[in-house]
Amino acid sequence: MKKDEKTGNVSDKKKKHHVFKHKKKKRAEEDSAIQYLQSQYSTINPEEIKTFKDLPLSQKTLKGLKDNNYITPTDIQRQAISYALQGKDILGAAKTGSGKTLAFLVPILELLFCKKWTRLDGVGALVISPTRELAYQIYETLRKVGHLHDFSAGLIIGGQNLKFERKRMDQINILICTPGRLLQHMDENPLFDCSQLQILVLDEADRCLDMGFQTTMNAIIENLPPKRQTLLFSATQTKSVKDLARLSLSFPTYVAPHEQANTVTPESLQQSYIVCEIDEKLGILWSFIRNHLKQKVLVFMATCKQVKYTYDLFCKLRPGVSLLALYGTLHQEKREKIYEEFCRKSNVVLFATDLASRGLDFPRVNWVLQFDCPENVDTYIHRAGRTARGVFGKGEGLLMLLPHEEKIVDDLTKSKIPIKKISVDPSKLQSPQRKIESLLSDNTELKQTAQRAFVSYVKSIFLMKNKEIFNIQLLDTDAYARSLGLINPPRIKFMHKFNKSSTASNGTESKTTDIIEKLEAKSVENEESDRTDSEKEDELKPISKAKIKKELPKFNFHDDNVDSDEESFLQVKKKNVDVDIPTPQTEETTTSKKKTKPLTKAAVAKKILKKKIKVNTTVKFTEDGEAIDDDKKDVKSELAKQFVNENVGGIDIEKAKEVLREEDKYDKQRFREKVKAKHKEQKRKLKNKKKEEEEGEKDEFGSSSESDGPDLSWLPDPDKVYDRNNEQQPESDEHAEGDDDDDDGGDDDDDHDNDDDDVDVGDDSELSDSEQKYHRPTKRKLVESKGIPQESINPRKIKKIEDVSASLSVQEAEALAMQLLKSK
Repeated sequence: MKKDEKTGNVSDKKKKHHVFKHKKKKRAEEDSAIQYLQSQYSTINPEEIKTFKDLPLSQKTLKGLKDNNYITPTDIQRQAISYALQGKDILGAAKTGSGKTLAFLVPILELLFCKKWTRLDGVGALVISPTRELAYQIYETLRKVGHLHDFSAGLIIGGQNLKFERKRMDQINILICTPGRLLQHMDENPLFDCSQLQILVLDEADRCLDMGFQTTMNAIIENLPPKRQTLLFSATQTKSVKDLARLSLSFPTYVAPHEQANTVTPESLQQSYIVCEIDEKLGILWSFIRNHLKQKVLVFMATCKQVKYTYDLFCKLRPGVSLLALYGTLHQEKREKIYEEFCRKSNVVLFATDLASRGLDFPRVNWVLQFDCPENVDTYIHRAGRTARGVFGKGEGLLMLLPHEEKIVDDLTKSKIPIKKISVDPSKLQSPQRKIESLLSDNTELKQTAQRAFVSYVKSIFLMKNKEIFNIQLLDTDAYARSLGLINPPRIKFMHKFNKSSTASNGTESKTTDIIEKLEAKSVENEESDRTDSEKEDELKPISKAKIKKELPKFNFHDDNVDSDEESFLQVKKKNVDVDIPTPQTEETTTSKKKTKPLTKAAVAKKILKKKIKVNTTVKFTEDGEAIDDDKKDVKSELAKQFVNENVGGIDIEKAKEVLREEDKYDKQRFREKVKAKHKEQKRKLKNKKKEEEEGEKDEFGSSSESDGPDLSWLPDPDKVYDRNNEQQPESDEHAEGDDDDDDGGDDDDDHDNDDDDVDVGDDSELSDSEQKYHRPTKRKLVESKGIPQESINPRKIKKIEDVSASLSVQEAEALAMQLLKSK
């Protein structure tokens, strides 16, 4: 009996017990399937295979292929998978778009399946790709086809989180990577272990093994076990004995199903080329895009900076179609977004470098336009192979050549590439030259990118090995600069040295080769990132016009090499003299050698110490001219003095911290004293200011000063009023002193007198309003006007008043008048 917890009812149901029956183990099934598959490997005949089911493959692989609509294998897939399952090393060469990725992914899955590979076994398969985009594409294809298998796969490329990759490196079975990041893990990551490696795959093997990755690949191959299966795939396969010996291939099978074909490129690809001048190329590209707005176009250019400038320029010109740019210096996340966006859209134009020319499977590309001449035939094949992919894929390719670059067409025809010459319809040409010049005049950033694009293109032409096609002396740089919207071509530093060395002496060939070798070394270092920012120093320098050399008629870089008397002073009079004299190096060549070595901060510090350069110091002086010692320089604490006197190499960080703590106490005390002194000085200044104000406000009579008092300009001039009295009785000190006692008696009768500055006696009630408003006349005039005889007035009293007024100065009289007014 069982009680239900929710309802509380008792149920008669008994508790069910699951009985696990002994089923046939999966391992036994897999073992039998593996034995059957391995027994079928020796009987594989590539010519009899029509579908993937005809191959001895595991059910998980077959289902993954079927889910992604891979039913019938291509020629390269039939042969490569058949021989790879038998354990042979393979050199696979096939046309672009023929499905080489599946040709090595299927053998990897089958090999690890038969070996019963688990995560604990480590790296079993290694796939190396020259570019990040191709590695990403291989990884996505592996996820689609092998999602039913239990293997773990990892994508290890530059631009991703290195710490995230390090932690999981020991759990990866299939590793898809680029050479640089793989070598970094080999050197730095202790979890990386490839001692159990079973199969190595190089996609685009000729690119992986060329000069750009030579040192990296040599270091990687040294760390790999020699007993392994190796597969090499490319549209232009290498047959170099050195390369094959480096990879320790044992009797490789060469698989090239299209070697006997009439063409190396896909048959559905229509190829053509045009010949134009260098200043017409940008206008033709603009016209081409304007006439193909509803198609998917891929434009290849020589350098990153050209792609960036063209993209920025056309975005401002607005052709009417969405634009994208893919080049090496972009961040990895942006590169992935651009790649996915171009794959998704149908009407779009992508400007790209050769980064996008290797192995990338862009769907439904209508046109591949090669804006700059490819370096060789292999580069042309890989560029043109981005269209007309698959069995039913169609596409068109257009190659733009300069007149002296037309020689490459002979090489293309010799390599079984059918290409025909076409002409441009002048009625459909649109020249945006004026718009470009106006944009560059307004936008300084765009002008700088144009200058960089100019320099990078000229440098790429200079570094090309095939000098018959890429002749820099035939390049009209002035016209090219004008086509980019630049009025004056930028100065090119390395060409400046090249021109000097070519006109110096008989040793020009050795010097030019040295310059070329240096520039090639720099380009090889930066080739993985597709020539990044190595020429920033030389791009933005202004240029001035100069004479054109006779030896280089069309090659004008506007150098300032003008013949002078100093140069003619040291000229060689005789030539071809058999004397081995070492040619002196010029200052520019020596400085260039120094500049090639990067200076670290430690090296700069050592140079400064050697030169004994003193740091700028400020010295303060007193009013007497004596220097004031800076207390900050002196060490106060005993611990700090001991630390300074010790001559021990290196720095003890803990001890230095203790010294700083001790010195910090004295610094705080010094700061407090400084603040106190500042406050005292401020208080002293305030007191002095108050004293000066109080003294200024009071004069001798205790009244306010002239500046702070009221305006007394309305009072009459007392000198004019008392002019007659001053003449009759001159001022004397004794008289003034004697009259001082009678001032109060004289003023008793004039208590109502408020408007006059003199001391007047009498009644003012009879004065008119107008007279009281402006000025009251003197006592004598008032008496005469009223008809009172002058003799009746007390002359002694008037005389005393006149004596008092005469003894006062003008200021004293005014002050006395103001005091009387206030008392009133």
